[in-house]
Amino acid sequence: MKRILLLGGITEALAIARTLGPQHVYSLAGVGRVPTDLSCQVRVGGYGGAQGLAQFIGDQAIDLLLDATHPYAAQISQNAATAARLSGIPCWALRRPAWQAQAGDDWREVNDWADLTSALQPFKRPLFTLGREPLQHLHEIPPEQFWTLRALDVYPGNDRCEVIAARGPFLIDNERQLFERRQIDVLISKNSGSTATEPKLEVARERGVPVLVLKRPVLPVVDREFDSVAQVLAALSL
Repeated sequence: MKRILLLGGITEALAIARTLGPQHVYSLAGVGRVPTDLSCQVRVGGYGGAQGLAQFIGDQAIDLLLDATHPYAAQISQNAATAARLSGIPCWALRRPAWQAQAGDDWREVNDWADLTSALQPFKRPLFTLGREPLQHLHEIPPEQFWTLRALDVYPGNDRCEVIAARGPFLIDNERQLFERRQIDVLISKNSGSTATEPKLEVARERGVPVLVLKRPVLPVVDREFDSVAQVLAALSL
């Protein structure tokens, strides 16, 4: 391929970006750290929807759009598929396989925030690992609950919520200490499929703690779909 636009958002995207030469573009939304040691070009920021992305693709003479965004970044993935179609170029996607429940797991799938709020009612000490979304709902915390919220960056909590700034990968012993210290009785998680954050599920299994799993969104059909970096690099023949 002459010129690739790689939409990043997961660890695997950075692994692909490290193989790309200076004619290619690695694009990040701007959340998290921006790498400074890549040979490829790095672009930070949005595009203004599918039309804006299509304009960028045309302006930059992009030949292939590779979507390696987070499994829950459904709108970005939809914009990518639409922009590629408008531009007449192929859209490929790296999509992480979802975690699968194992023996001893108590997983309860929830569809949205309203569904989650209802499922949380019996619990007192939830641990949220959904990113920033719960920050919009701190005023809704019932008086009988105390939330622990883990996010990438520091954010203010309140008298019934403490926000922990932490980045994976997370070690299982540290996760055990967190669950014990805060007496976590329910874990709330996206099904990201990331090995870096999987230890929390192991600890929940060990302790018999239920896991409320936010259902994965439906993602658009693309020209080619991969589930590993190795598959992508083989297809690119880099």
